[in-house]
Amino acid sequence: MKFEIKNRFTGFVQFTCELNADFEKKAFLFQLGAATKQADLEGADLKGADLKGAYLEGADLEGADLTGAYLEGADLKGAHLEGAYLKDAHLEGAYLTGAYLTDADLTGADLEGADLQNINGI
Repeated sequence: MKFEIKNRFTGFVQFTCELNADFEKKAFLFQLGAATKQADLEGADLKGADLKGAYLEGADLEGADLTGAYLEGADLKGAHLEGAYLKDAHLEGAYLTGAYLTDADLTGADLEGADLQNINGI
């Protein structure tokens, strides 16, 4: 099945991939997590992407541009976000335990209620 990650403001498709049939009847958040894990998102342009509640544990988002991305409640445990642009990102209630944030730009990011235990690089 074809899966798309879209910009939350414009609806523009920012990433497309194929998921196997096992994911067809799964909840959107599991589909989103599977799509991002199979993708090489290092340095990806995900400005304004709607990733609310996505399961991104351990995802490689090093150097990705997530400026203004909507990551409320996303599971980013152990994610590699070194050098990522998270300026003005919405990370309310996100799980960032053990995430790697060395040189990440969190200017203006909303971290209210985010789980920030054992963050690496800050």
